[in-house]
Amino acid sequence: MTGMRAAVLDVFGAHAPAVRDVLRPEPEPGRVLIRVLAAGLNPIDNGIRLGRSPYAQPALPAIVGTDVAGIVEAVGDGVDSFSPGDRVFGLTGGVRGEQGSLAQFQSADPALLAHAPDTLPLRQAAALPLVTLTAWEALQAIQVGAGSRLLIQAGAGGVGHVATQIAVASGADVTATVSPGKAALVEAWGATAVDYTRTDVMTRLRDASEGGFDAVFDTVGGPALEQSFLLARQHGDVASCAAFGRPCLQEASLRFLTLHPVYVLLPLTSGRRRAAHGAFLRRTAELVDSGRLRPVVDERRFTLDDLPAAYTAVGDGSAYIKIVVDIAADPSPLR
Repeated sequence: MTGMRAAVLDVFGAHAPAVRDVLRPEPEPGRVLIRVLAAGLNPIDNGIRLGRSPYAQPALPAIVGTDVAGIVEAVGDGVDSFSPGDRVFGLTGGVRGEQGSLAQFQSADPALLAHAPDTLPLRQAAALPLVTLTAWEALQAIQVGAGSRLLIQAGAGGVGHVATQIAVASGADVTATVSPGKAALVEAWGATAVDYTRTDVMTRLRDASEGGFDAVFDTVGGPALEQSFLLARQHGDVASCAAFGRPCLQEASLRFLTLHPVYVLLPLTSGRRRAAHGAFLRRTAELVDSGRLRPVVDERRFTLDDLPAAYTAVGDGSAYIKIVVDIAADPSPLR
């Protein structure tokens, strides 16, 4: 049996997973074996490490890591959607029984994968899956399209920065709350930026909505979610990927709002609707290759040997939008 290096979580806690030699997976029937070149690191990865995500935690010991980008090494019997040498990306593991992406090789369900964008290095593609899939799930739920007046809470954050670009590409009139240093970034994408640190932020948002947003996508939770209920129009829609607290639903009820909680890991943890994620990723690749979507990746470089620093960057809020861990050199950065 051939070995590989992988990040293995043996016990939940503040320490980083241990990097050690383990057996390389085989190309099993119905599976794709990926030679991993890069892995995106998300807040959920940090939550799993700390033992704070009981709905996603794998049985230990486990190879962790959710987002992947790499090259197909081999395919198992019955797989005809990918071939060796294909560049792929996806949200493929690191939860429950699915092997994670912080390893030199990963066995993955092909339904969760798509061909990576032709115009994007795989290192950047690794930053896209979880945040982009979360955005697609939310924007589909609230039916954002041409002419929709949409508010995105934290529109330049991990999920927010891709949601903003996707919504603008769909023709929506997008307003995004941002920190002061990210206003220009959001405006360059075609959205209206509102500084959430201002004391008059609610007045500014109400003025931007002209009577209430058709839909609000909350990526923050807590007070931001309750604020979202105040900013949506009557009979409007609110989606949230951070509705894990106990918000008061009074304002949502008074406005007859529809609330759409989004849990992007459900296809991974349940095995259901996995093909929908592959389809969303194909649409993502089309947007990237048409120049309408680009991930923002922190300029710092991390490897498997730098995992403590990479996890710290995610956990302490110092990450500039997305953190990516380099696993191997990309032999063909762009086609």
